[in-house]
Amino acid sequence: MLPIHTVLEPLKAALSAGNTAVLAAPPGAGKTTVVPLALLDQPWLQGKVLVLEPRRLAARAAADRMATTLGEQPGETVGYRTRLQTRIGPNTRIEVITEGVFTRMILDDPGLEGVGAVLFDEFHERSLDADLGLALARDTQGLLREDLRLLVMSATLDVVGVSRLLDGAPVIEAEGRAWPVETRYLGRNPSERFEEAVARACLTALGDETGSVLVFLPGQGEIHRVARLVNERLRLPNVDVVPLYGGLDRGEQDRAIEPAAPGRRKLVLATSVAETSLTIEGVRVVIDGGLSRVPRFEPSSGLTRLATVKVSRSSAEQRRGRAGRTEPGVCYRLWDEEQTRGLVPHQRPEIQEADLTGLALDLARWGARSVEGLALLNPPPAGALAEARKVLTRLGALDADGGLSKHGLRLTKIPLSPRLAHMVAVASDAGDAMTGGRIAAVLSEPGLGGSSVDLADRLIGLERDRTQRARDSIKLAERWARAAGGGSGRTIDPGLLLAEAFPERIAKARGKAGEYLLASGRGAVLEATDHLAREPWVAIAELGGGDTRDRVRLAAALEADRIESDLARLISTEDRLAREPSGRSVIRRSRRIGAIVLDEKVVGAPDAETLTAALRAEIEADGLGALKWGEQASGLRARLAFLNARDPAWPDVSDNALLAARQDWLWPLLDGAKSLDRIADGRLAEALRGLIPWDLQRRLDELAPPRLVTPLGSAAIDYAAEGGPRVDIRVQELFGVTTHPTVGGVPLTLALLSPARRPVQVTKDLPRFWSGSWAAVRAEMRGRYPRHPWPENPAEAQATNRAKPRGT
Repeated sequence: MLPIHTVLEPLKAALSAGNTAVLAAPPGAGKTTVVPLALLDQPWLQGKVLVLEPRRLAARAAADRMATTLGEQPGETVGYRTRLQTRIGPNTRIEVITEGVFTRMILDDPGLEGVGAVLFDEFHERSLDADLGLALARDTQGLLREDLRLLVMSATLDVVGVSRLLDGAPVIEAEGRAWPVETRYLGRNPSERFEEAVARACLTALGDETGSVLVFLPGQGEIHRVARLVNERLRLPNVDVVPLYGGLDRGEQDRAIEPAAPGRRKLVLATSVAETSLTIEGVRVVIDGGLSRVPRFEPSSGLTRLATVKVSRSSAEQRRGRAGRTEPGVCYRLWDEEQTRGLVPHQRPEIQEADLTGLALDLARWGARSVEGLALLNPPPAGALAEARKVLTRLGALDADGGLSKHGLRLTKIPLSPRLAHMVAVASDAGDAMTGGRIAAVLSEPGLGGSSVDLADRLIGLERDRTQRARDSIKLAERWARAAGGGSGRTIDPGLLLAEAFPERIAKARGKAGEYLLASGRGAVLEATDHLAREPWVAIAELGGGDTRDRVRLAAALEADRIESDLARLISTEDRLAREPSGRSVIRRSRRIGAIVLDEKVVGAPDAETLTAALRAEIEADGLGALKWGEQASGLRARLAFLNARDPAWPDVSDNALLAARQDWLWPLLDGAKSLDRIADGRLAEALRGLIPWDLQRRLDELAPPRLVTPLGSAAIDYAAEGGPRVDIRVQELFGVTTHPTVGGVPLTLALLSPARRPVQVTKDLPRFWSGSWAAVRAEMRGRYPRHPWPENPAEAQATNRAKPRGT
């Protein structure tokens, strides 16, 4: 009996008494395949049970296992539905579906007609689709379907937080695991290559233990490198080395999951697809490399990058649990035991890391203008969501008020990310919907069509591919094309379609062969030997790499004349004021796509009106940094910032505030100006002074004087200094001062200097310094500067900036 069986009755009781529950059960407890079947006989169940899984492989495997338990085939009582495959029959009562499929399902039918219960399995993974799916299901439950049951299941989860999200849903916990697992820490030499360390651990495990071995690696590349190393060194003839990752054909995935042939063992090299809801027959040993690959979206660049990070503690526990599914097991970890405490408890939820354009479009279709009121464990970052809405507006999916446009509604009918859905819709309108659909398939399925950087080669590779995965992908592309409205009989350039989906990734060649400038302003590079590197223009689909320059992974050639004819709406015209070597001001007109300049020419000398407009445009484009801030203007601005921080009656002189008020103080300065850098510092300071209310003008010097009066004269006050207003002054010039100086009621920071103007002491309490640490400073200064006076009691001494006369 599995651990889950001990809590089935309390779980049934909870779902009979209420419509929500949370189930926490350790890896191997059997929750994925036992609970759905156990709910079929419940009197409250009117309709199907939907079981949500984070991955296609897990969905198919769970459905296969439940069907086998019933002595049936998938598609009878138990079926599954993923993006590529569906096995559902007229008598199906349990549907195992991926989380993305559920999001589409509930958006199409908010009432979830014919569904009695939704089970969110492995919710701890916190995918964006799972978070959104649960939020929408709670909306449905509250507004339309009080009878709908929602069950959140996980092995490692903040059950208290989820219970609170579900208004105090009861928590049922299954204790213990099916079989014990011993953990062995191998450590890892940081100078040794990761793949070498993993390969060595594989050979150790195969030699020391019986049964098959499951190895967790971050990605496909590491899998193939470890496989090569192991195959070169393996001396056991009865071991099959098999890969397991999402991009494999179904037959190859089945080979990894199914039991080893009699008398043989398997070494399964897998990505995180094997972490959850998956039992690989015969595995009793797990090797955890301690790394995972997760997507990280950068709103500034519009790119989603795959980052290799340390595994979280919850994922490490999930991986360990794979060893105890069918018998006692062993888990090898490639780190030291004490390092486990340094692992993050959970990976950050995808909603805080991902591209949110899909979420924003789904919310618009749901009728939600914001995430307020939705049952989300973590809200999306406001900046990333705002950027996502900007992208949707540029695609024409949202109207000026942020609501769903007619084109946006059309995109929601195409089950793709908004950018790719837009691309297929454009292809459909151009009479070549299938090309759009096939490009979307290549971009959605890693490795489909081969590994060439050239999209044209990938499309040819897809056409020639006879694997089940390729055939399923082509059928899917056909469905997308139909959903977009069809359209055939013409041929559209793949480069143009990529430019429609990713206009910021239109790129122009520059410098050496293979180097490109993107419309976003970033740099990208192609291998100089790649035939695409000879193209003057490309449209880029996939990038990866560094901080300022990325490597092109997938792109298509783009004809320059097609940019002018088919992408004219992306071209903007900009007039800028420029100064020629002779000093003459001229207007340069440039046509550009983002950061890429198509052409530029001088269109003449500016008249006064044009010149002023050009200066204003410079400010709009470059901000206040385009002005030449001198000592007077900078000093006044710092003084006003100091006063505003203490009393909002004083003007706000932050960049945002000054730009917001530019028409009041800055625009009048530009009338008659020849260039921004010729506006005198004094005039700039006077314009700022004009922002001060008349009743505060006379108090400016009183509350924030520009200089500190000292016994020997005065010293400049730096109001922009870190830590508050500051004066740098020789300590001897303050002899005789017994009260610490203040400005606006705030003690000045006094940076006291030696006669050579080297730092001596920093203080905000001069009298205390005189009576305290001055003695130690005096002793040191007397030795270094014997010709200068160093009195025992500086508070009673006379200020000076001179040395003692010779002979004294």
